[in-house]
Parts: sequence; C-alpha cells; structure tokens
Amino acid sequence: MPYNKLTELPESVRNVLPKHAQEIYQAAFNNAWKYYADANKRDDKNDTREEVSHKVAWNAVKEKYHQGKDGNWHKK
Repeated sequence: MPYNKLTELPESVRNVLPKHAQEIYQAAFNNAWKYYADANKRDDKNDTREEVSHKVAWNAVKEKYHQGKDGNWHKK
C-alpha cells in the first residue's frame, strides 16, 4: 500500500517527523514497496512486504535526520 500523500502516512510517522523527513519516508517506503514485491528479495522471509518497507523508510530518514535528546527529529 504505497502512500500517495503525506497525510496517509502512519500517525507514528506524521506526529514525530518534520515535513522533509516525512517526504523522505514516503519516497523510501514507496520504492521499497515496489522492490520487495518479490519475497525472494527480502533478507528475512518472515518479514512482510510492509514491515520491510517501513524498515527501509526509517533507515532512509536516519541517514538525514537524528532524534535529539529533546525527542524531536533534527536534520544532520
């Protein structure tokens, strides 16, 4: 289930990430969703396509942002 709009992202993403980080998350999730349609491409065969896509999306965000001691996400 790719995300067409930022407002479709899970609340756990929308409520904590700034807009630019949400855009990164959305793009990474959507790309991973397409790529991992083939279960053979997943390292852990027990992970669903959605679980893998969320992991990829969070990792993409963490390349550009970090969570500060204040709990907020900040650009690196």
